[in-house]
Amino acid sequence: MPTFALVLEYEGTRYSGSQIQSGLLTIQGEVESALGELTGEQIRIKAAGRTDSGVHARGQVVAFQTSARLSCDAMCKGLNRHLPRDIAVKSACQVRDGFDPRREAVSREYRYVVLNSSTPSPLLRGFTYLVARPLQVEPMAEAAAALVGRHDFASFTVDLAGTGKSPERTVYRAGVISKGSLVLIEMEADSFLPHQVRRTAGALLRVGMGRMEVAAFKQLLEQKQPNLARPAAPARGLYLMKVNYGQDLAAMH
Repeated sequence: MPTFALVLEYEGTRYSGSQIQSGLLTIQGEVESALGELTGEQIRIKAAGRTDSGVHARGQVVAFQTSARLSCDAMCKGLNRHLPRDIAVKSACQVRDGFDPRREAVSREYRYVVLNSSTPSPLLRGFTYLVARPLQVEPMAEAAAALVGRHDFASFTVDLAGTGKSPERTVYRAGVISKGSLVLIEMEADSFLPHQVRRTAGALLRVGMGRMEVAAFKQLLEQKQPNLARPAAPARGLYLMKVNYGQDLAAMH
């Protein structure tokens, strides 16, 4: 059976995360339901990564096999007819057999969006985190720069004892930029630990509000103690922007 990969965009507000869970509304559940409607088959998808409840995506990648003889264009258009309005297939392509969207990803890019305004925005309410206090972006950017490289990020995640997972990750890019009333926290890494981006965003926001010195942020990284960077920033401001692959899949997006 041929293997297809999809690039998904979704608003995560209504969903209990991307991974299927019994009795709960999830992105995986909706996509698999749409695939069943389109192909008449019971299909299980694999995703490049999990997003938590309320987290959005502009470039989530999933893969699956089907015996349905559909072109990539027909696959894309057909699924979008069956999917709810807060999930869309942005592109579809046929990939080699055995393609694993999680294991073969070279890096993932996340963005956290803050509305730095004294007044709320009803239009952006579900897509940004409102911070009324003026943020100092320069110290936030300085702190974020310390994340680049191979580090033990235990302080920015849950206790991984007994999971067999290493808290070490390689961050290729981390920055903070201001665009009008929006402050964007951006990170790209080989992969991310549970809640790592939201806990990092929460700590950077404390730096921006003057509640934490840059040196104290760097100390968080050095201490390597689970759950040290708390609280996490709310899910509604977080986006999985893109999943990057090798040259053979570079045109997927």
